[in-house]
Amino acid sequence: MMAYSYVDENLATIRARIDAARERSGGREVTLLAAVKYTDTEHINYLHSLGVNDIGENRVQQLLEHWEALDRENLRVHFIGTLQKNKVKYIIDKVSMIHSLDSLSLAQEIEKQAAKHGVVMDVLVEINSGMEENKSGILPDEAAAFCESLGQFSHLNLRGFMTMAPKCEKNEEYRKYFCKTSQLCLDIWQKTLHNIDRPILSMGMSDSFEIAIEEGADIVRVGRALFAPH
Repeated sequence: MMAYSYVDENLATIRARIDAARERSGGREVTLLAAVKYTDTEHINYLHSLGVNDIGENRVQQLLEHWEALDRENLRVHFIGTLQKNKVKYIIDKVSMIHSLDSLSLAQEIEKQAAKHGVVMDVLVEINSGMEENKSGILPDEAAAFCESLGQFSHLNLRGFMTMAPKCEKNEEYRKYFCKTSQLCLDIWQKTLHNIDRPILSMGMSDSFEIAIEEGADIVRVGRALFAPH
């Protein structure tokens, strides 16, 4: 495993940065989710052996290609990419959470497939915090009504929000998007979703996870910084 020693070093550095950001923001728990879009099952399994139990898949086809070779003991697979309705059936029995719910029609399909498998799927609503025309996600001013509409689905468990901030030139510029999503989440949960547990926020990637934690992230999705060789 010497060939993977840089993964140990990357992970140690990221964990230290996460811990420092946690301390700056009240010390709550933060889950490191390894985004595995650009890596292979050998690297994923090695990272899992180091105690990283949550991975995020962006593409259904890649998830299926990884699946059989994964060491799945205590492993939680999250789907974090854009999800097409006709692909839901392939992952519904494999993932623990879908981070990218962005339409009622997708919610209907997740409900249908989850019911077939007798599962209740944890979901995060994707918020288009930058209000970018070419990005998926629910616009902030439509989020409250969309969340309320999910109450009709008995096989969906709304857990919180995910956001993909616009690409920023400076890391600090990400803060306003994470702050907006965090405040939106708190407002909606306090005003309209009283019966739901404390919401989860999935925010921040390799360039921005520390700022995301400072602004309330519970899950950070880190890929390149984990797997990039030195």
